[in-house]
Amino acid sequence: MASRKILVIDDSRVIRRCVKDMLPEGQFEIIEAQDGQEGWNLIQSVEPNLIMLDFFLPKMSGWDVYLQIQKQEELKAIPLVLMSGRKEEVTDKIKEPFLDFAFVEKPFDQKQLIEGIKDAMQKAKKFAVAKPAAKATPAVEAVSTDPEGMAAEIKQLKATIAKMQQEMTQMKKQFNQVVQIIKQKLK
Repeated sequence: MASRKILVIDDSRVIRRCVKDMLPEGQFEIIEAQDGQEGWNLIQSVEPNLIMLDFFLPKMSGWDVYLQIQKQEELKAIPLVLMSGRKEEVTDKIKEPFLDFAFVEKPFDQKQLIEGIKDAMQKAKKFAVAKPAAKATPAVEAVSTDPEGMAAEIKQLKATIAKMQQEMTQMKKQFNQVVQIIKQKLK
């Protein structure tokens, strides 16, 4: 079982599935929540290593979840990727530049997702360093703090991205083949 937990809080099953499919298989435990209240409960109970939070959610909005996270120093140390298809509504509440979290605009591709995760991990470091004895320090232990470790981690991520890009290219070809077959059947 993967030791790194990623909590994906989104009311869209498609988005939750896309995130799961875009990440390297077997390296992460993906935990899903379909509304803000369920997500907030899971944040407190499963101690995720990364939170992916939709801004517009039923029961408890992503904005409210974000505010709750900001109230607790140990939760601020968990890398946060905020997601939305309506960036202008996010910036109405939280002004840019986003200093405490990464923002990924929907729809996103694998490269944008990986870049968002890297950005979130980098931004969360300031909270882990500021509170080294805090409970949340283990939540970011997957992030190496020494330069050699970071270089190795970046190299591994680049290799993973290259592999995923190859897989995506293959999937696109297969998709195009399916589309061609469907078009021929419809003629």
